[in-house]
Amino acid sequence: MKKCFLLVLFGLMLGAVPLVADDTVVTNSSDNAYEQMELLTEMLLQVKKHHVEEHDFEELVYGAIRGMLHSLDKHSAFMDPEEYKAMKEDTKGEYGGIGIQIGMRGGILTVIAPIEDTPGFRAGLQSGDKILEIDGVNTVGGTLREAVKKMRGPKGENVVLSVLGEEDLEPRDVDIIRDVIEVSSVKGARIISDGIAYLRLTQFARPTADLMHKSLKELDAKGMKALILDLRGNPGGLLDQSVFVAETFLKRKELVVSTKGREGSSKAKERKAYGSLHYRDIPLVVLVNKGSASASEIVAGAIQDHRRGVIIGQTTYGKGSVQSVIGSRSDDSAIRLTTAYYYTPSGRLIHDIGIEPDIVVEVGREEWRRIQVKRMHFETPDSYTDEDRAEYADAVDSQLERAVDLITAILIFQDRQ
Repeated sequence: MKKCFLLVLFGLMLGAVPLVADDTVVTNSSDNAYEQMELLTEMLLQVKKHHVEEHDFEELVYGAIRGMLHSLDKHSAFMDPEEYKAMKEDTKGEYGGIGIQIGMRGGILTVIAPIEDTPGFRAGLQSGDKILEIDGVNTVGGTLREAVKKMRGPKGENVVLSVLGEEDLEPRDVDIIRDVIEVSSVKGARIISDGIAYLRLTQFARPTADLMHKSLKELDAKGMKALILDLRGNPGGLLDQSVFVAETFLKRKELVVSTKGREGSSKAKERKAYGSLHYRDIPLVVLVNKGSASASEIVAGAIQDHRRGVIIGQTTYGKGSVQSVIGSRSDDSAIRLTTAYYYTPSGRLIHDIGIEPDIVVEVGREEWRRIQVKRMHFETPDSYTDEDRAEYADAVDSQLERAVDLITAILIFQDRQ
């Protein structure tokens, strides 16, 4: 009866185990689940009773769950009600913060990509920068969600990051003033020359595919004969949106991506191309770099595997794990749990590997920043002076130029057939 009482107490604290009418508990004997739950509950009670400072059960249980998930992998995490609310705001297009996407590399908090024209971008943060401290607090051992929480905040308040760049010998302090971050999914849609269209996706949020389709229709009306899809610096987002984007260029029922979890725990799931708007025949080039992650890699991988287009740029980030958000039944908290990995249509694992371009065009750190700034000046000309633009006028986007050259050659060849 003591074991049953402890198990029920543990279940009540987690809000996950219902009361039952008897002592029967189904467990896997090889895992000693019953005994381990008893041990955890016992230790919670000991901490509650004897620690030098007083703690309530919610604090202790939240801490226990955080530790458990942190021990699994770098993407699994516990979200208290406040953190869960902030997570749901991530894909709505606006929030208060500094404007960077982050991940974990070798247990170190790392910038995946800065969002252009945000405080983080203006402070010079770049893909690959390691964030060692936030407001003097060491980030080693912390979670992604904790880091996001510390960096977000009201507009006008500052946050100090200790940053080690890829080419730096010593970390530097970066003082950043938070602002409201407005994220636009689709930018730069235009005809570059002779029917070659350009379209850039900055993330995969809820409206991304619809906005892209609207832009493609407008480009089509202007004489689009080929397309350059720019996914550089796009850190990803929603799986559904990556499928909707990829299927625009694929044949009906072609595989876009599959997800596979632990053997025996869940079935492999496949996402195939359907949709109503398609551009299957126009020449296509996809631009990627090390800031292209997750959903961007799904799109690039599908295009590459089906030989639908040419991938140009640098090897992508390699974020190919699937996180499922599971809400609590007892409060507004949730867990973000890694449940599967992404695989390209040919069965390639993306995670920690990335997508290698068909044509590699390397761009250095400073060169890439100059490209970004010049591009920003072009896309929002009213926000900058002639003096601002003059400083970056000589920046050359070698990856984009390579894409234009390739498509120009393809169109010439097609015209001669």
